[in-house]
Amino acid sequence: MSIYRKEMLESEIMKLISSAISEMKDPRLEGKIVSVTRVELSNDRQYADVFVSAYGDEQERRETLDILQHASGFIRSYVAKNLRTRSVPVLRFREDKGIESSIRIHKILEELHKDERDTSGE
Repeated sequence: MSIYRKEMLESEIMKLISSAISEMKDPRLEGKIVSVTRVELSNDRQYADVFVSAYGDEQERRETLDILQHASGFIRSYVAKNLRTRSVPVLRFREDKGIESSIRIHKILEELHKDERDTSGE
């Protein structure tokens, strides 16, 4: 499969998973902010690693991933109904720590900038 086709398929799967999560009626997801940041297909297209960013502390993020993994059958069937491919990959949910890391780096830079202003006498 060409790289372009694989990227397009990953993008489409990501959109469908996001739609499926928003349509879920699981009360445990009420009030939780969840976003799918990227999807990576294996070379044989049998597995899809779904990277999810969830708002909250470590416990809440872990709980959200558990809920999504438990609902992976529903989400996979939703993708299968809306995606025209011969087979739909098995979904494996992973936590995306990229957003969390960027927020932490931004806070550190803000502190450094504030300290720099304080020492320069502004």
